[in-house]
Amino acid sequence: MLKRASAGGDDGYRLTPLVVVELAPDAKEEAIAWLLSKISDSEQNGGAELLVEQLRHGEADREKDNRNVFLVGAERQRLLSGAEDLGLFKEFNDGSMRAFTCANKDNFKDFKGTKVAAAAVAVVGKRKWDLRDGDGFLSMAECQYIVKHELDSLRAKNETHVPGYEKAKLYPGKSIIRRMQSKGILVQVFPLHETEELKRLSFSWYKKVKLSLQPLDDIRHYFGEGMALYFGFLEYFTFALVPMALVGVPYYLFDWEDYDKYVLFAAFNLVWCTVILEAWKRSSATLAYRWGTLSRKKAFEEPRPGFHGVLGFNPVTGREEPLYPNTKRLLRIYLVSLPFVLLCLYLSLYVMMVYFLMEGWALTLYDARPTFWMSVLTFVPSVIYAVVIEVMNLIYRYAAEFLTGWENHRLESSYQNHLVLKVLVFNFFNCFASLFYIAFVMQDMVMLRQSLATLLITSQILNQVMEAFLPYWLQRRRNKKMMRRASKRATLGEKEMPLADQVRLEANMSTYLGTFDDYLELFLLFGYVSLFSCVYPLAAVLVVLNNITEVYSDAFKMCCVFKRPFSDPAANIGVWQLAFEAMSVIAVVTNCALIGMSPQVKSYFPESETQLILWTAAIEHGLLALKFILTFVIPDVPKHIQTKLARLEFESLEALKKKWRALIGSNDLKSHASGLRLRCLRRRRPERLIRTAE
Repeated sequence: MLKRASAGGDDGYRLTPLVVVELAPDAKEEAIAWLLSKISDSEQNGGAELLVEQLRHGEADREKDNRNVFLVGAERQRLLSGAEDLGLFKEFNDGSMRAFTCANKDNFKDFKGTKVAAAAVAVVGKRKWDLRDGDGFLSMAECQYIVKHELDSLRAKNETHVPGYEKAKLYPGKSIIRRMQSKGILVQVFPLHETEELKRLSFSWYKKVKLSLQPLDDIRHYFGEGMALYFGFLEYFTFALVPMALVGVPYYLFDWEDYDKYVLFAAFNLVWCTVILEAWKRSSATLAYRWGTLSRKKAFEEPRPGFHGVLGFNPVTGREEPLYPNTKRLLRIYLVSLPFVLLCLYLSLYVMMVYFLMEGWALTLYDARPTFWMSVLTFVPSVIYAVVIEVMNLIYRYAAEFLTGWENHRLESSYQNHLVLKVLVFNFFNCFASLFYIAFVMQDMVMLRQSLATLLITSQILNQVMEAFLPYWLQRRRNKKMMRRASKRATLGEKEMPLADQVRLEANMSTYLGTFDDYLELFLLFGYVSLFSCVYPLAAVLVVLNNITEVYSDAFKMCCVFKRPFSDPAANIGVWQLAFEAMSVIAVVTNCALIGMSPQVKSYFPESETQLILWTAAIEHGLLALKFILTFVIPDVPKHIQTKLARLEFESLEALKKKWRALIGSNDLKSHASGLRLRCLRRRRPERLIRTAE
């Protein structure tokens, strides 16, 4: 939240660059001028009331680089009002987390008035920054999130199309930024990195190997709550696996086949799955409360960018927007998407059978000539199958995204839920179908151990290469020219990269698509650990080692490989919590079935398989009952946080009562209602709230 001083600063910009807006090189001048006016106009005129300035290029770069690149910033008061509109929670003077309001701003911790901050000037490198626009109360990630929200909130009024583009249709209430992106007029919008802050974060995060916790507060301050929660879950999952790994090592080393020991290990695993997930809910709630996202109200969801339909009036907002019949969407889901998913599952099953044919061929060769190289050959089919699984998962991911977009979901949350469901079903079947077949059809525990180990190790190596090293290598190739230019300037005495070079460098970096793939990888690793733990106890050890390297590789790619993502003020890990809990339920059934199939258990029921099945089902139901009891007994939110939230709600209601009593007893009720109506308009609230204010 720093503003470059107008009297200093080697780049000479009048604003602090928070966000970069890049339009197409051949974008028409009337469209550019119209968009810039929308960004800078006042809110009363339907604008975002932000600061915008064109990026300045060097003389040698004028003909090479895209000239339609603009820097967007905001004045301090605009950021504060944006924080109020978004309902950002900040720490109050009494230590509680409360929604920020401009009227009550002096009662928030770390907030400094304009008079206090007016004289503060910081010098960073050779650039001078004026702190009159901020005092550290809002982090840079929060400022960039506010700017993004204001840009996304730009709505068409009476325009029928984007100026210069008659095919880019508009209607009242349509998001301007989303329409221009969908038509290719707007290339990208991304937040800028803070070079010095990024260096400090990198050094404390991944540039030195240390036995300590991750700097989650610093990660949250720089990347936002959603990213910090992912790394917090990754760290928590790693530590939660340590007891499982310590118990699993002696089982694997000494190759104990005693049934009683395996029963204890399986029971320990089943309780462990439930306890760690419930404990994570409490840990997540503690982090979310500390960061101010736990009690933050969910914003009213606007239609997603790709949603289309016949223009009509939304009964909730009263605005004109596309409407699409839900029956058509359901027909697309059940008549097209569902059969396609089933076809993909059949193809996955076919590939699995081909793998078993290859595995049988390799074992036949080994039986004929039991040499060292033939023993190595027996692992080749599993390695090939693991690679094919990753390739199929990748191809299916693109197909699932296309199908989910074609289903035309109105809300982004609905789109994400359907996409997650499609991807999880296929990935679960594709990764674990062969293991279930070996365990329950072939009933070959030795082969199950070997296949699980091969799939687990191969998938870990491929994920590390695909997620971090390959993008970094491609990024290095793209940026060689820019780095040579920067090194040339360094030899001429310029120690700091000019802002234009920094913007071009980051514009060419890969875009981070979110934590979806990261959570999916952890979900599959959790499945490898929990589903077949009583057969292969060493899986937890391999996952712990993978997660340790994952922390460093993910941190590296966020700081060096991808553009800086916009902050995501999340309160939990969302639908992935349900996915992990569903996996733990499947783990109960799987482990109980494996125990029931063991020779030791069958020896207790030599004459009746029916009794064996009934006893196994009874134990499985008992463990599931215990699991759900633990889920019910362990509260999701710690008691002290529940008390703080209840106290805050009580104080808010009491303050609201006093305010309305005072207004009713005075003549200010009408002016207060008009002020409430203006705030509703600024926040793009539904029309029924505006009518309530009137």
